[in-house]
Amino acid sequence: MGPTVNIVPGTRVVDRHPSSAVPPGGSGGLRPRVRRRLRVPQALLLSSAVGLALSGCATTAQREGGTAGGGEASLVLPDLAAVTVVGGVSGRLLLILGLVVCLLGLGFGFMAFVQLRALPVHPSMREVSELIYSTCKAYLIQQGKFLMILWGFIAAVIVVYYGFLVGFPWGRVAVVISFSLIGMAGSYSVAWFGIRVNTFANSRTAHASLDGRPLHVHRIPMKSGMSIGMVLISLELLMMLVILLFLPADLAGACFIGFAIGESLGAAALRIAGGIFTKIADIGSDLMKIAFKIKEDDARNPGVIADCTGDNAGDSVGPSADGFETYGVTGVALITFILLGVNDPSIQASLLVWLFVVRAVMLIASVVSYLLNDAWTRAHYAKAERMNFEVPLTSLVWLTSALCIASTFATTYLVLADAVGPDLWWKFATIVSCGTLAGALIPELVKAFTSTGSKHVREVVKSSRQGGASLNILSGLVAGNFSAYWLGAAIVSLMGAAYLIGEQGLEALMIAPAVFAFGLVAFGFLGMGPVTIAVDSYGPVTDNAQSVYELSTIEDLEGIDVELERDYGIDVRWERAKQMLEENDGAGNTFKATAKPVLIGTAVVGATTMIFSIIMSLTEGLETGLENLSLLHPPFLLGLVSGGAVIFWFTGASIQAVTTGAYRAVEFIRTTIRLDGVTKASEADSRRVVEICTQYAQQGMLNMFLGVFFATLAFAFVEPYFFIGYLISIAIFGLYQAIFMANAGGAWDNAKKIVEVDLHAKGTALHDATIVGDTVGDPYKDTSSVALNPVIKFTTLFGLLAVELAVSLVDDGLHTLVLVLAAVFFAVSVYFVHRSFYGMRITSSLADDDAAELDEPTPGDAGGAGLMDPRTRTGSVEAETGRPGSATGQVTDALVELGAGEER
Repeated sequence: MGPTVNIVPGTRVVDRHPSSAVPPGGSGGLRPRVRRRLRVPQALLLSSAVGLALSGCATTAQREGGTAGGGEASLVLPDLAAVTVVGGVSGRLLLILGLVVCLLGLGFGFMAFVQLRALPVHPSMREVSELIYSTCKAYLIQQGKFLMILWGFIAAVIVVYYGFLVGFPWGRVAVVISFSLIGMAGSYSVAWFGIRVNTFANSRTAHASLDGRPLHVHRIPMKSGMSIGMVLISLELLMMLVILLFLPADLAGACFIGFAIGESLGAAALRIAGGIFTKIADIGSDLMKIAFKIKEDDARNPGVIADCTGDNAGDSVGPSADGFETYGVTGVALITFILLGVNDPSIQASLLVWLFVVRAVMLIASVVSYLLNDAWTRAHYAKAERMNFEVPLTSLVWLTSALCIASTFATTYLVLADAVGPDLWWKFATIVSCGTLAGALIPELVKAFTSTGSKHVREVVKSSRQGGASLNILSGLVAGNFSAYWLGAAIVSLMGAAYLIGEQGLEALMIAPAVFAFGLVAFGFLGMGPVTIAVDSYGPVTDNAQSVYELSTIEDLEGIDVELERDYGIDVRWERAKQMLEENDGAGNTFKATAKPVLIGTAVVGATTMIFSIIMSLTEGLETGLENLSLLHPPFLLGLVSGGAVIFWFTGASIQAVTTGAYRAVEFIRTTIRLDGVTKASEADSRRVVEICTQYAQQGMLNMFLGVFFATLAFAFVEPYFFIGYLISIAIFGLYQAIFMANAGGAWDNAKKIVEVDLHAKGTALHDATIVGDTVGDPYKDTSSVALNPVIKFTTLFGLLAVELAVSLVDDGLHTLVLVLAAVFFAVSVYFVHRSFYGMRITSSLADDDAAELDEPTPGDAGGAGLMDPRTRTGSVEAETGRPGSATGQVTDALVELGAGEER
């Protein structure tokens, strides 16, 4: 076991040069550097201070008789039992049947889990995957503690708002808080389930590749993805149905909000921290390929285990929590709209029943699609020697989309035909189908910019051949910008179609039917949810499978060919196995990229519906104050401008956290890697890299979350219509920033894959150039872009409470105090914005490095001479060179040289 470092925020961390080999009798120029971090008691004190500051005001307001019963706090669910569908079936009975479908979905997911665990796997591969799981487990335990700290801030606001301003009895406040915890626990638990499934599947996929046939190399990650997708969607729907069916009608609205905020908090923390973690590890591992001319997943590189852990932390944990939250938040947005925007209780009840029945039916449609597609794949590729791994994934997406659209029309007719009439039910179904079609169409557009067969990706490779890393990066930026145009146009077209349909009679049932139509588009986006999650989860398994194969060093085991034939009946084909794993990883990269715009699209479209709920509350049902929703109202315009500033800060802060963490990881790996005399890096060194990644992920996450949290409070307290403009702005800026960054990163990633798989050019200058592009794209696609999705939804949901809190205080005559609090919250937000760079910037840990930067370079840095041959390294950098080593200097020298060479 490696050394354990307490990485929970709140400890005093002394950040030293990571080399443990210091020459006896001296420090070798080592200079300890104390990093000041927000401690756990400080964080709890800060959250308590927020609660006390607000509760003091609220208590005064309540004593004077002021309460804030508006908004979601006053929402009352209609009688669902009064709904009858075609055939006389009760709406409540249908929803109870939906609970049964959820339980069956959970059963399907766990059955796939058990089947994966039972698949054959060589002990050398199982050992690696279990090591990956143990590091993932340690990471998740730390994140769980971290989440509880962050939850304290949310709980403080919930207590103040519901307990003091709304005047809920404390028992009811406790129920709302409990559901915020349940929502957060849901995001956390599906993330945990996802890494356990994936770490079973990665070693089984690697083992299945040994016979050189592609079918099982595809089916295993596909089954693991469906297992995660079914458990995720079934659990989320089950929780929401419990609130809908079993809580008092006048409490359910508040519990839905609390549940959604908890989901959002869990997803934001896990998505942001996971994205930072995975890219620190990925960059740290990748740069070693350039520095030492070693292969992709060389077992001697202590950064590879951290990279595998990061694949799960960023590409499995994050998307699982994000997907769970996305489905919940979109549902809550639609429920809130129905209760605020539809006046007739019978129509409210019918629409609520319809929404949840459609979700349950789509769950069934996703399973049927998977089983049909799997049967076709087995029949088509049973004896195939090669396959295009993207083909069955693409066919699954389109088949699911078609079945979900057909199911939507059938279900809508049965549930809504009698309630809304023969002229309207098909319009609801068509609007939802616009979103379901987007769920299949958007991945096709993404593939045009990120697939290994894409002209844009091949343009990146061509640019790299003559222009090196510079033109590689420029071509990737072009791909990202073009993709933002085409995907934005597609989303606008589908939303426009929904708007036009919504204007054809829906106004008779509700206020602002266009807003409801936009929400239904987001609902349709998520209709094929288990499959969307499945193809996204396919990627981390294929990536890990390749790593597990290399880290197991199975080819070097004595008598392995005979053992595999005797124990597993495998006539092993080593080169073919490695080639298949590489090709499958390329398909995984592509489909990881396709899920990102779907999730960010739902965040933006769903946020539109939630913003409408805030507007309804502010304007008393669109009766007053509408003139403030105009560019002629200066605060509204200023809010529109402010949102962009926050989005660009956030993306910069997340990349800064990756940059600093990667610097430390590279520094440690470079000084500990041994390439001669060992076959694997030590477990202690590998775990230390994981600890470095976790430390910087949590530091970065804390700064960014608190910056967003206090900015939301500040802007909500400044002026409510300023806040509306701000929410609209972060949604629009966030949409295009996320699409651009995700697809630029995907293009860089698969350009590298083309060089490795199609051109067989590993170790060349071309390969080095594409590695540089990939390391730029890593935080683009897997840190910043994906984190914008939960941030947008968290800000909108939490903002719903924050703005009502501010308005309630103003109504109670505390306008001056609200402005003072706005200034205080903004100052605190700016403090964390400042910390996100100045508290995270790279500061050299070695005194001589500072001197080298200010004076002339030391001789060992010139011309790349500092890159010692790792085969001769016997002690620390200081012992070998007589001076402290510079991680950045030596790796940069390697990047400058970009020399061709063979892999060792």
